[in-house]
Amino acid sequence: MATASGVEKKLILAPQANQGTIAVASLATAQYLRRVTGTFNMTKETYQSNEMRDDRQIGDFRHGVRSIEGAISGELSPGTYKLLMAAILRKAAVAGVATEAAIDCTAASTGGATGTFTSATQAYLATGFKIGDIVRWTGWATTGVPNNAHNMMVTAVSATVLTVVTLDGVAIGAKAAGDSVTCTVTGKKIWIPQTAHTEDWFSIENAYTDVDLSEVFWDCKVNTMAVKLPASGMATIDFGIMGLNVTNFAAGNAPYFTAVLAAATGGVLASVNGVLLVQGAAVALLTSLDFDVAGGLTSEAVVGSNVKPDIFDGRVAVKGNMSVFFTDATFRGYFEDETEVSINAAFTTGSAANADFMAFSMPRVKVGGASKDDGEKGIIQTLPFVALFNTTGGPATGGTATDELATTISIQDSTL
Repeated sequence: MATASGVEKKLILAPQANQGTIAVASLATAQYLRRVTGTFNMTKETYQSNEMRDDRQIGDFRHGVRSIEGAISGELSPGTYKLLMAAILRKAAVAGVATEAAIDCTAASTGGATGTFTSATQAYLATGFKIGDIVRWTGWATTGVPNNAHNMMVTAVSATVLTVVTLDGVAIGAKAAGDSVTCTVTGKKIWIPQTAHTEDWFSIENAYTDVDLSEVFWDCKVNTMAVKLPASGMATIDFGIMGLNVTNFAAGNAPYFTAVLAAATGGVLASVNGVLLVQGAAVALLTSLDFDVAGGLTSEAVVGSNVKPDIFDGRVAVKGNMSVFFTDATFRGYFEDETEVSINAAFTTGSAANADFMAFSMPRVKVGGASKDDGEKGIIQTLPFVALFNTTGGPATGGTATDELATTISIQDSTL
């Protein structure tokens, strides 16, 4: 008799058209999902009789309301978990903004990997460029060629000047105006919106291909997301899933989904490749960065049904931790003085100038502690933080022109 093996199991993610209906088997957007582990199970509340009996024994035990508990753990790679990220932030991914082609733009190196792009006609703020955006240029000639297809993080924005740092540490190619150039926020971005929040439901299949069995957990929503970015090692991501129902399929009918897109194949992110800014300053002292996003989902049972009727959204809360070598009073001061800071991080799949990347921006963060360890090593202080809604930010495009986005967190993915 065959026994199901983890390496033969396939995890399939399929968006539902709406709540209450499992995604159709031939859904064109169903996709194999990369994972380290993916565990989904149906649980039930149970009730044991408390009746006092002459025989001094338990007379009954019943099953009650059921629910779905799921967890997906993976290595963080661009494009892989886009649907789950959009679901917990409650917004579909939006294409990055871009300038019109212009010939009055001057590129200047300000030392190391930093530089500026100055233009009277590009209108960077009004177009919607934000601090933390990763941009790429096209159209530069001669000494400006290194700027083309080169990942750069925006560190400051004004109407006429875009200040950047390259993700690979290579210097900006200085060039006088005259080339017809365009700057684009690469890929797409998602963030927690102020209005028009989406509500995404999924069907998720565990397909045990070696034993011809499968389970489709449906009416599922994303409840938590945890990202860990160690100084050494692969970046990881974990999702917590809540669901309402499951349908099992046996030999001849498994797997349920019959038209499944291939899993994403991009490289995995590593913190050794990228840039991290805290309060606008590049930081090379962090030993780790992690953050959690919680969707605050709840569900309640009702009389007369063994399935809960709905999963209700709560507020989206973001918190995390930074671990940093204790070299001066800067980070300790963020805690002692209750200083609000920004965190902008971008990590790539390799060292190429245009390597695929993901970027995370939290424009308004408060540090909640600054404890230090000890030992025969460099002393590390750990700073837990909470990300808050950025009330001074503006919209992605149009409206009041500001250099930050009005949100708690935004995510940019170059492959979308």
